[in-house]
Amino acid sequence: MAVETKRLVEPRDVPRLAERLHGALQAQQADIPLVAARYLSETARKRLKEAELSYVDATGNIYIHSERPALFIGDRGANHDPWRGPGRPRSTLNGAPAAQVVRALIDTRGPWKMRSLITASEAATGSVYRVVDFLSSEALVTRDDGLIHVPDWSQILRRWSRDYEFLHTNTVTRWIAPRGLDHALEKLRNSSYEGYAATGTIAASTWAEYAPTRSAMLFTQGVVETAKLMGLRETDSGANVLLASPAFPALMRGASNRPDGIRVVAPAQAAVDLMTGPGRSPSEAEELLEWMKGHEDDWRNLQ
Repeated sequence: MAVETKRLVEPRDVPRLAERLHGALQAQQADIPLVAARYLSETARKRLKEAELSYVDATGNIYIHSERPALFIGDRGANHDPWRGPGRPRSTLNGAPAAQVVRALIDTRGPWKMRSLITASEAATGSVYRVVDFLSSEALVTRDDGLIHVPDWSQILRRWSRDYEFLHTNTVTRWIAPRGLDHALEKLRNSSYEGYAATGTIAASTWAEYAPTRSAMLFTQGVVETAKLMGLRETDSGANVLLASPAFPALMRGASNRPDGIRVVAPAQAAVDLMTGPGRSPSEAEELLEWMKGHEDDWRNLQ
């Protein structure tokens, strides 16, 4: 076994570790390249597996794999660093600045100059630097010659979905459309109200075909007004409409009216809302992501 021991392993460190350890296998006549650390984040563990490296950390996260000899040992430890002090900043994509920066990076093609990203995201300068530093540590963006590159926008979206959730980040109320969802949407379509944007399946169906829509997820700047306009009744069970007061303005950024008159969020927002949404939402998110990857010219802007 070839072992590399480090106090801290960030996802961006993995390519260098893989090169060193795979090279050491032959020199040491070893069979298993292993990384040992005090704590390994979820993203770091994922990157290590992708690089065919085994790992172990002091919280009990273990993944040791070998084909010759046949061996597999795995266990789950902590998902949060227990040694991170309460006064230290948390490494997450929580909050408004993260939403602003993530949406800017995904909605518009790079590469980016930092000043351009600050302007486009409309976030505070210090916040943008912190978010970019975090994305860099997670190997989700790279920096070269003063430019910020996004190798795979879908990975940023997936990472954001671990900290942002439609049902928990926003203030969500549950409603039922007594005369059916189609009737409620028709009333919304025929109104002049523009303080809303449909997300989830309704928005995704703008770009990718789905089975008939049976529930609706909408952001709205006026929950009571929207509910009254659509003829909804509030309910504790059996809801087929979720109305959300957006936690951050960035969530409705890029909303537009589709040909039938329904206002929908941008594709990236619809996808991330589906990732953690109810029912079949996560599988619908994957279908939308496939469409987005194949049609970038239709939704990603140029700087």
